[in-house]
Amino acid sequence: MTRAAASQSATCRAYRLVPTDGGSRLGQVEDVAPAPGPGDVLVRVEAASLNYRDLLVLRGQLGAVREGLIPLSDGAGRVVATGGEVTRWRVGDRVAPIFYRDWVAGPYREAYGPAALGGGDTDGVLADLITVPEASLVRIPNVLSIEEAATLPCAALTAWQALVVRGGIAAGDTLLVQGTGGVALFGLQIASAVGARTIVLSSSDEKRERAAKLGAFATVNYRATPDWDVAVRKLTDGLGVSHILELGGPDTFDRSLRALAAGGRIAQIGVFTGFGPRSNLFRLQQINGTIDGVNVGSAEQFEAMNAFLVEHRIRPVIDRTFAFDEAQAAYDELASGRHFGKLVIRL
Repeated sequence: MTRAAASQSATCRAYRLVPTDGGSRLGQVEDVAPAPGPGDVLVRVEAASLNYRDLLVLRGQLGAVREGLIPLSDGAGRVVATGGEVTRWRVGDRVAPIFYRDWVAGPYREAYGPAALGGGDTDGVLADLITVPEASLVRIPNVLSIEEAATLPCAALTAWQALVVRGGIAAGDTLLVQGTGGVALFGLQIASAVGARTIVLSSSDEKRERAAKLGAFATVNYRATPDWDVAVRKLTDGLGVSHILELGGPDTFDRSLRALAAGGRIAQIGVFTGFGPRSNLFRLQQINGTIDGVNVGSAEQFEAMNAFLVEHRIRPVIDRTFAFDEAQAAYDELASGRHFGKLVIRL
């Protein structure tokens, strides 16, 4: 038996992935509303946000996905019903599901991978109603809107894991971020909050100006300055940066190595330029550097990050919000690279 709001709908809207040659397309459907099991929570998703991973899933670049999979990992909404064994949540609570459904606390385990929302065989959040295990939800800060909270589960937590949990970033450190997408801007805001300086790479002078207003110490136009690693070292008096959010992948990694200071850390996160190793890692050894492979974070880390965001009054940067019927347009905007910050779909 479930505890539920009186006006629960019998159906819900959703997007499901329809196979095409080499990938998938979005198909809008009307589903029977899911019912929570004894330990589950039924959440009405009110907003979802996109990550570059969602493009890779749609294009079939991250391996096979189940036909009919509901996409997107990041969303936020309200509890509308709870299973009989649920004790932590009540109807009306504002919540966000975690990216890795089973990674509640402790170190990451490979067994958590298949349960990542919106990929492989695990449904995501691009639906009006979803069921989530009780332990796989995090309370969202009251100071954030539902749309802002929907940007947190992947992009914000990835930056947090890279810089705080793994990187130990501190006042006086210098961070390099590539681009002005969600992870990059959350990294900039977190670094600024602890007193670190951030250098932002972007091919858009307009975005560079916006990054400076958000707190960037310096910016470099990587298209006008292809040797941006040289420029970064000049900006740091020849020392290099202590932290790098490596979002580009193979085509940027060698320059990141050259821009890294002795004892510095590279957080390997993105694959914007493709897959596969191309770098000579001897320099990493020469400078006693570190590479951290970073893949989101746990519910426990999510809660700690939320407290930090509230304490430092950090608000997610949302470029544009789309209606539910405009989901494909949101994907297209993400693919264009025109956005500054996050793209959100309002349900």
